Amino acid sequence: MNAKLKQKLSKLPVSPGVYFHLNSDGEVIYVGKAAVLKNRVRQYFQNSKKDPKTEALVSEIADTEWITVDTEMDALFLESEKIKQYMPKWNILLRDNKTVTYIKITVKDEVPYITFTRIPMDDGAEYIGPFYGKVALEKALRSLRRIFPYYTKPYTGRKTLDTDLGLTPGIEIGKCTPAEYKKNLRKLIRLMWGDRRGLIHDLEKTMEKASREGNYELAAEARDQLFGLNELKKKIVFSDKEFLDISSDQALADLQKLLGLSQPPRRIEGYDISHQSGTNAVGSMVVFVNGASARDKYRKFKLRGKGSDDLKSMVEVISRRLKHQEWGYPDLIILDGGITQVNAVLPLLEPLGIPVIGRDKSGDHSKSAEVKIVFNNKLIKLDKTSHIARLIARIDEEAHRFAITYHTLLKRKSMLK
Repeated sequence: MNAKLKQKLSKLPVSPGVYFHLNSDGEVIYVGKAAVLKNRVRQYFQNSKKDPKTEALVSEIADTEWITVDTEMDALFLESEKIKQYMPKWNILLRDNKTVTYIKITVKDEVPYITFTRIPMDDGAEYIGPFYGKVALEKALRSLRRIFPYYTKPYTGRKTLDTDLGLTPGIEIGKCTPAEYKKNLRKLIRLMWGDRRGLIHDLEKTMEKASREGNYELAAEARDQLFGLNELKKKIVFSDKEFLDISSDQALADLQKLLGLSQPPRRIEGYDISHQSGTNAVGSMVVFVNGASARDKYRKFKLRGKGSDDLKSMVEVISRRLKHQEWGYPDLIILDGGITQVNAVLPLLEPLGIPVIGRDKSGDHSKSAEVKIVFNNKLIKLDKTSHIARLIARIDEEAHRFAITYHTLLKRKSMLK
């Protein structure tokens, strides 16, 4: 770390904002958002283990700049705008585990609606994004919908639960007209494009003017919207774990060391079997990329074999999965099972060089179960509080949840026949 950068870090504020890492040529190489700039930016330079990509990013950082904002929500939208502006190379390299999300607003519809999409189209809609990490975006939109109600599906004219909750503009019950709805929607769009302060200024003018003219309904609406915008300062819409979790990289580095892998396992697949006395047997495959779940890559298998032989079922699932080379092979597989299950699938995986471990719960399927894994015919007990144990438990629990969900669906269908 050079002296200039060290001095910069000492001046970091404790407010929300967006930060920019620059290289020695002054080029922006990474853009990130933070709830507390001082804590987040300093994380990069702490003496903690990081994955190779993060280490490479840090080695290039020669300077850091930042923009402070009023709320975490402002940081979320500003980050998206700045990534689009600078197209920093490390945002792509570090965030390839995250699905890119856009906000789609069908502004040309008589009654527009807002939804999420991965691919913008040339269809006349307004698209805001890209955003990396859908969880924070969904939290933000839920909060904003209470201030500026909107529809999430094409308008049908029918009253819904959202109508009763005040989450729609209420055209369906005569609360407002499509024109009034569109006017309010433009305020929300301004906010998402980062013009929060300008919007607040205009709302204050509207409230004052409406009060003077005796239009108390309009004045009250502007007042409520101003109050809602000020309340956004108290909203937590993202945490450090949702955008670049350096600490979770520790789990991948530990797995690499424990299993003797050539590199941290980028793509990990978890498998589980679910049935009821041998009926409606299913297998689940969940995928975690760089330590984060990638739900669009999950797969489920309706088992062809009959009976309750979990061993044969697991072999069937792995065998069918390996036929799909187009999915890309995993760097590591985690099974729900012990030595017997692991040894049963080894002949399928060893020729492909895919390592496999089993989570041996020994009958204890509670969330407080010890984290013990099977690897190379050895039972290894992990510290439950360690990063590696938490990651393995999370993947195993997600595979179990996904299998149970699919099994329950098939069970209900069979009961309706």
